[in-house]
Amino acid sequence: MLSSEELEKLRRAGRVSGEARELGMSLVVEGAKLYDVAQEVEGYIRDHGCGLAFPCNISRNEIAAHYTPTSTDETRFEVGDVVKIDCGAELDGYVGDTAGTVEVGTKRYTALVEASKRARNTVAEFIGDGVTLGEIGRAVEMSMKRDGFVPIENLCGHQIERYNLHAGMSVPSYDSGSTEVIKAGMTVAIEPFATDGRGYVNNGKFGNIVRIARDKKLSDPKAQEFLDYVKGEFHEFPFCARSCQFPDAEKYVKTLMRHGVLAGYATLVEAGGGIVSQHEYTFYIDGHRGEVTTLP
Repeated sequence: MLSSEELEKLRRAGRVSGEARELGMSLVVEGAKLYDVAQEVEGYIRDHGCGLAFPCNISRNEIAAHYTPTSTDETRFEVGDVVKIDCGAELDGYVGDTAGTVEVGTKRYTALVEASKRARNTVAEFIGDGVTLGEIGRAVEMSMKRDGFVPIENLCGHQIERYNLHAGMSVPSYDSGSTEVIKAGMTVAIEPFATDGRGYVNNGKFGNIVRIARDKKLSDPKAQEFLDYVKGEFHEFPFCARSCQFPDAEKYVKTLMRHGVLAGYATLVEAGGGIVSQHEYTFYIDGHRGEVTTLP
């Protein structure tokens, strides 16, 4: 179990994450640049005393996750886009991870957007100490199928530990039959993805997000300086060049990828080209019921 001081850090990171999520969703309108929204979300997190647990993901339509714009990205939201805003703040390593979905200018996908939200909220009603992963997955799957959609089976919720965004336990969004249990003291992200497609994602193009894959001494002093900056600024969390306050960050990200120091994340694309919606909360399991930490 977390101490009162640790729990306050978790709650603060969660609250800032939730506020940043709502800000980002409010900025998703026709003609707005993805870059501008990502910068506003991350700026809000930093301005409120937290670090970035990962870059602001802005994934549209059939792309479920792992896209963040570069500093030169001129892409703008278009009418009919279904946009996932996934963001996270960290405070002394304690993380809030949260997401929501916005449809731009139409109501064609309202039911799909509501399906992932309803599934997440269904889990929120009962998640707690002793609940099995199979029960959570079954609740998500049944909720989505009642709404006429399917969950993306190879995208899971996850346990979170200090300085570790994806730690240990994965939480399925389908009836896996798992008897592994959620335990008091855990921090867990529940993030159902709903789709009108096949219910499976494949790797797509590089989504501009990286992580440290291995640490080694570099012969280029400036590249080494950049790596030291990354370790101090982002710790073990994923990051992107756009989020770096370091000259020529794009250049050095590419250099470190070539040296195998950084590994990239591919975008995750719905296998049948289906549209995807996502909603996510982080929970602290403090007993019989889980506490949502990522409300604004």
